[in-house]
Amino acid sequence: MVPLLLVLLLAVILFGAGFAVKILWWVALAILVVWLLGFVMRSTSVGGGRGRWYRW
Repeated sequence: MVPLLLVLLLAVILFGAGFAVKILWWVALAILVVWLLGFVMRSTSVGGGRGRWYRW
């Protein structure tokens, strides 16, 4: 009975980890899109150069 419970517990942990990794991939993709859009839509500065869209 204990080995069966351990196998089921391992399956639940791996399924949960797989689901979390898939969600993290979608979050990373969304951040990448926002980051790339920042380079396309950044404004020009007074001197005619292109300014940074982030603050750091």
